[in-house]
Amino acid sequence: MRHLFALLTVMIAMSATAAERRTGYAPVHGLRLYYEIHGTANAAVPPLVLLHGGGDTIGTSFGRILPELARTRQVIAFEQQGYGRTADIADRPFSFEQSADDTAALLEFLHISQADILGFSNGGTIALQLAMRHPKTVRRLIVVSAFYSHEGADPSFWAGFEHATFESMPQELKDAYLAVRPDPTGLRTMFEKAVARMRNFKDIPEDALRTITAPALVIAGDHDVERPEHAVATFRLLPHAQLAIVPNATHMEVMSRTEFLVPAIESFLRK
Repeated sequence: MRHLFALLTVMIAMSATAAERRTGYAPVHGLRLYYEIHGTANAAVPPLVLLHGGGDTIGTSFGRILPELARTRQVIAFEQQGYGRTADIADRPFSFEQSADDTAALLEFLHISQADILGFSNGGTIALQLAMRHPKTVRRLIVVSAFYSHEGADPSFWAGFEHATFESMPQELKDAYLAVRPDPTGLRTMFEKAVARMRNFKDIPEDALRTITAPALVIAGDHDVERPEHAVATFRLLPHAQLAIVPNATHMEVMSRTEFLVPAIESFLRK
């Protein structure tokens, strides 16, 4: 019941801004990448691009925070390969590097030379890859609840991917996918590819992280899947970083803490 209520809240928040958004599909590396543009463009302020988490859609990662952020700036969100309204490519596995390249290609398609980037969970790892692979596209970087190495979570977390089954996927994530793309086969494929990506996760070398020059804000919940110590390590490795720990927040709750996140994000992006 709690998960159903949360999902309904997200859907209501998203529908409230439907009249203020533009949607489209971008031809990106063989994909038709679904994207949304919320809020009003401002020549003095670059857009903020949101990268959703593993197993998520735009709504499940950002349904609560996106309308708040779009009040003061233009916000672009999209669904990655095989997620939600972006159809999969059958013979292409999911990878953090490819998703970073897809993000850069979307920005090029939209004629955006530079943007602020916010990535949650898997999206945070993609954001790190984007900042390393396409540094000129990133003005400021926000990494939320994301790993750069296996040290970021307990060994049991990683071991869980060795035996993960479709039945173990949270029902609210299944419901969110099917609500925007009623394709049970596609949902199962997305789950299997997302699990494979985590099963094959490769640590990002610390020296590579130190090459990221964009100012960064590292965020994690104090009861997150990501260890708080890992968030601190990420903060220490990025040359121009700030750190925020969201109190009393699990991984699934971090992005819903708008009363904490919105002021912190807006303050960071204004500087």
